[in-house]
Amino acid sequence: MSNKTLCITEKLYEYMLSVSLREPEVLLELRRETGLDEQANMQIAPEQGQFMALLVRLLGAKKTLDIGVYTGYSSLCIGLALPQNGRVIACDLNRQWTDIAKRYWHKAGVADKIDLRLAPARQTLEELLANKTAAASFDFAFIDADKVNYDIYYEYCLQLVRPGGLIAVDNVLWDGAVADESVDDVDTEAIRALNSKIHADPRVELSLVPIADGLTLARKM
Repeated sequence: MSNKTLCITEKLYEYMLSVSLREPEVLLELRRETGLDEQANMQIAPEQGQFMALLVRLLGAKKTLDIGVYTGYSSLCIGLALPQNGRVIACDLNRQWTDIAKRYWHKAGVADKIDLRLAPARQTLEELLANKTAAASFDFAFIDADKVNYDIYYEYCLQLVRPGGLIAVDNVLWDGAVADESVDDVDTEAIRALNSKIHADPRVELSLVPIADGLTLARKM
């Protein structure tokens, strides 16, 4: 018995999935197709997608943000968890990847819930805030885009998410690099800086969950 988070072995990871993962066939198909892409490591883990879907349901969320779409797994997880009148505003730049996403959103019957904005995420978030009714109106936001702009996305999300809403930040453990002082590239430094900032941020309640590559949950006060 351990009183700290276990280091998950491959065998234990497979067991965990076998007794917990309930992945719809459409998500499995998307994950398998994405696995053929040379940058497939950018896709979130299936257990993380299921966890975020549970959080969305627990929040009773209707308005959500997905900052960094890739091939659409996270948007699809959230879209499937939302009620019929729910909405995901999905931010990305890459048409090739998001064309894959759109195929699966349509296949899953949630395309009408997902509003894809093909533009720099910062521009999309600024445009949302220019509409005075958007501030403090979102229930959930997921940040999984370019790491150097994580802090910017976090600040925009704090303005867009309602009190009691949730911001989820992906890759906060960065394959362990955040704890290795010899690693000082710009992406790692950006994640370290945001981790420290959120830890000290009185505007949120915090839990860093060691699922997949690390997921910070920040509940807006």
